[in-house]
Amino acid sequence: RLSCVRNNIWLASCGVLSSGLAVLSSFGLMLFCGVPFVVTVANAPFLILGVGVDDMFIMIASWEQSSRKKEKSSVKSLLAETYSEAALSVTITTLTDVLAFFIGTWTAFPSVRSFCLYTGTAFVFCYVYTMTFFGAVLVLNHKREQGNRHWLTCMRVGVGEDQAENSCLYNACCIGSCSRQASQPEGEHPMSIFFKKYYGPFITNKWIMLLMVLLYGAYLGGSVYGCTQIREGIDLRNLANDDSYVIPYYDDDEKYFSTYGPRVMVVITESVDYWNETVRLGIESCAQNLE
Repeated sequence: RLSCVRNNIWLASCGVLSSGLAVLSSFGLMLFCGVPFVVTVANAPFLILGVGVDDMFIMIASWEQSSRKKEKSSVKSLLAETYSEAALSVTITTLTDVLAFFIGTWTAFPSVRSFCLYTGTAFVFCYVYTMTFFGAVLVLNHKREQGNRHWLTCMRVGVGEDQAENSCLYNACCIGSCSRQASQPEGEHPMSIFFKKYYGPFITNKWIMLLMVLLYGAYLGGSVYGCTQIREGIDLRNLANDDSYVIPYYDDDEKYFSTYGPRVMVVITESVDYWNETVRLGIESCAQNLE
């Protein structure tokens, strides 16, 4: 927003910080419990950031809708209305993500198991911080707006103050802008108007709904077919860059040596008299039997 009072940069930054706290908490807890940290776990923060920012947008949108409905309500009632609207959506999103990743802990691959444990726990912490920390930030930001304070300096924006005597920098930071116009509250967001007036009536048309059902049926059928084609395993070539020397090695190994199978090694753990010819013949006979 261009308004110096309604700008929500700090609110958005705290939403990202909430996701970062969830990552730190989950990683710390898993490391404290002795869960191995593998390389794939380093990708988990990006997933948590995506879900955390999504929850942040839902919370902000619900807060703004509640504040428009009840302009003169107390902070408690506004926060209660926000949680009644947003908490259900955030909870369902978190539950599905947590279940998906905790089911992934049943896999036979230890690296995937560790990744799912770290990520699933991070989703739980992300939910806790969104419902507690970010809710408190919403209230603080609301009080700043109610006090007509600047988003950056938190100084009270002067309405009607003589700007001619001040510098442009002072006017921008302490009054609101270099112009003589006071900061005005904004109306409904254009995106909300688009979904309310255009997308909603379009998607509720009976022919469009029928088309959506058919498309979803085709999508569901393709998904079921795809599940039947899943094979468990990892192609090691997919773990290296396309220009890596490992790719030709695996190609040649599969081309020339795949028919021989894996190498089998035999280790004799006891003390053996290799100078004795009878012992050497016995070891050779054992190796031939294994072959």
